[in-house]
Amino acid sequence: MNDWPQGWTGDSRDGYGRGSASARPESARAMRRVQRGGGGYGGQQYAEPALPPQMSPHRGGIPGQRGYDDYDDGYNTGQVYGGGGGRGGDPYGRPAPNWRRRFKIGTITLLVVALAASLTTYFWADSKLKREVDLSKVIERPETGDGTNYLIVGSDSREGMTAEEKKRLRTGSAEGKRTDSMMILHVGSNGSTMISLPRDSDVEIPSFRGSDSGKLFPAEGRHTKLNAAYSEDGPELLVRTVESNTGLHIDHYAEIGFGGFAKIVDAVGGVEMNIPKGFKDEKSGADFTSGKQTLDGQQALAFVRTRYALPGSDLDRTKNQQKFLSALANQTATPSTVLNPFKLYPTMGAGLDTLVVDKDMGLFDLAEMFWAMKGVSGGEGKQMNMPVSGNSANGNLQWDRAKVKQLVNELKNDEKVTVSSD
Repeated sequence: MNDWPQGWTGDSRDGYGRGSASARPESARAMRRVQRGGGGYGGQQYAEPALPPQMSPHRGGIPGQRGYDDYDDGYNTGQVYGGGGGRGGDPYGRPAPNWRRRFKIGTITLLVVALAASLTTYFWADSKLKREVDLSKVIERPETGDGTNYLIVGSDSREGMTAEEKKRLRTGSAEGKRTDSMMILHVGSNGSTMISLPRDSDVEIPSFRGSDSGKLFPAEGRHTKLNAAYSEDGPELLVRTVESNTGLHIDHYAEIGFGGFAKIVDAVGGVEMNIPKGFKDEKSGADFTSGKQTLDGQQALAFVRTRYALPGSDLDRTKNQQKFLSALANQTATPSTVLNPFKLYPTMGAGLDTLVVDKDMGLFDLAEMFWAMKGVSGGEGKQMNMPVSGNSANGNLQWDRAKVKQLVNELKNDEKVTVSSD
């Protein structure tokens, strides 16, 4: 009994419903696509009505739906699922990374960050400079020459130091401040020249205008030690006295106290010095053996302050001061310090907190000063004392006026210094 509808008997059923009743295995046959809207029964085919283009069987037959030919899932091209056909072989069609563009963006970002850090550091350091010296108050100044002249002063100021620090550094507790060392640093095209001014130098106090009162004090022909000018009316009178007795124009002024000096040395991790002959001084606390050694802040301060334990007294002390300042600048102005924020910021902070400069001095001037001192220690300049001829009647050091005049002329014209302090 055949239960299939009329027209679906035998082969007209196209293999549908053929079960296990047949002993002959069913062979593989292509299955015809069933036409929507047609077919009929009993082998009778109905004519397929004409459809508009948008309703063609190849367009899906239903408005708004995709037709058979609109689907492209990759199977009909032999592509493996997930293999992807996107650019760069990405299975999801994402573009390959543009490494050149990424490198450019990374470089620009790094430069912006570095610039921002540099500007932040600059403004931070600039704000810490104590611009307290007004050189415009100095009267009757010599004409400026070629190059730049710095007057560098080490004072015995104990400002900001605790009682424990004063005891450890053996500075005492004297009020006020006095100059402990003075030197002129000339920076020019023929190298740098560092000239120490012994504090016992015999000088004449010229006419000057009081830095605070504005009162004019006439010259009285009064002779005294150079460091007395600082004690009498501060940095402005000291600059006025140096210019009047040398004829050399001072462009910038820089001063540092005991505490700041020791902190800078400790911040850079100590300064290596080669001491030719050991010496000991109870007043400064110096106790050195000969040879290379690294001095910490306390030892460094004792080294530059020692006077009475040296055979040449103040003249030998100024030589030690020059040697140490050059070594300090040489160690500070290095990539290991400048490029290391863990060293750079403590070093700058320690120095700038106690560094007093003139109102026109900027960070670039300060950097030039340090690099010049580094150059002197590296053999690119000259270190000397102001030439002296002996002691004056009152026991102060008398300058060799002929040599001083020649030295000043060479500095003014930015010529190579040929004068010797011996």
